[in-house]
Amino acid sequence: MSFDDGWTAINLDMPKRVPRTEYSAEQHFELVKAVTGLDVHAKSTDEVKAEAAKAFYQAWNYDWYNGAIINSPELASCHTAMGHAEYASNGSDYNNEVYCPFNNPEDAFSFDPWQAYGEKNHTELIARFEADYKMVRECRPDGVNMTGTYVTLMSGLIDIFGWDMLLLSAGTDMERFGQLTNRYASWMQQYFDALACADVPVVMVHDDIVWTSGAFLPPPWYRKYIFPNYKKLFTPLHESGKKIMYISDGDFTEFVDDIAECGVHGFVMEPCTDMGYIAEKYGKTHVFVGNADTRVLLNGTKEQIRGEVERCMSIGKNCPGFFMAVGNHIPPNTPVENAMYYNKVYEELSQR
Repeated sequence: MSFDDGWTAINLDMPKRVPRTEYSAEQHFELVKAVTGLDVHAKSTDEVKAEAAKAFYQAWNYDWYNGAIINSPELASCHTAMGHAEYASNGSDYNNEVYCPFNNPEDAFSFDPWQAYGEKNHTELIARFEADYKMVRECRPDGVNMTGTYVTLMSGLIDIFGWDMLLLSAGTDMERFGQLTNRYASWMQQYFDALACADVPVVMVHDDIVWTSGAFLPPPWYRKYIFPNYKKLFTPLHESGKKIMYISDGDFTEFVDDIAECGVHGFVMEPCTDMGYIAEKYGKTHVFVGNADTRVLLNGTKEQIRGEVERCMSIGKNCPGFFMAVGNHIPPNTPVENAMYYNKVYEELSQR
């Protein structure tokens, strides 16, 4: 059973097969149609898409599903619109709306999230997390589910200020930007306190702290303002016995040890983060998920796709908490035959 393999791996008791997950592959409707035989496309009803997604998850034997309910809408009353490039197969997610409510760094430094977003009702937050977790478990009972936060800290600041104002403000005065970061973290603490009280065993913590090339602010700044705040945010989760799965895009290799010290139980990464380092140092004590390069599926030959799966398996197969996945996504422009071949090779190599 997929849930059994996923839960076994999360608890570092090595399952007989390498469990797996994928991200947004169910939105690649040509792939879903090829795998399931169901007639689904971009203009299908939500009900048809949900039925097809469920059949696809079962066919590809997902053992884990990411999920976070605290997303950008939580910050809608004051945030920067950065537009959105086309990703969906019909281009429905394209958005060229761009605006920023902050005129200069002084506006950013004076921002108070408590004033902008208000204090949350603790009981209501608990109920929201539990309702979300109950819903995803009912929709996807065959794998390990979770709920959590997407705009945890740096991702929240990116959403609020946008890249231009964030980098301008941080570059203008690192200390004042750090104080702003502390204020946002104190506001986010409400959500982590509620998660600790919620009947939710696994928590997703998403925070894009780096770019593909690594840190975009000086590493000492992260160690002064990001990781100490993580420790505060995560403390109630530790005390309540939650499993914390940490996700960041980009290359966070230089911060792996810092993140581990904050008490996370698992790492979810893109291909640019050094999974070999994580496996070598934390492979017996932590979960890790990844990290086949989606670009190989997009443009590679069968030999290259096989080689990429073999690379991941050679790193993770002897580690009890390893999950196979393509990082970051399997987007709709991925050739169907390449995605199908990737899955074939995974299935071939997944048995321990």
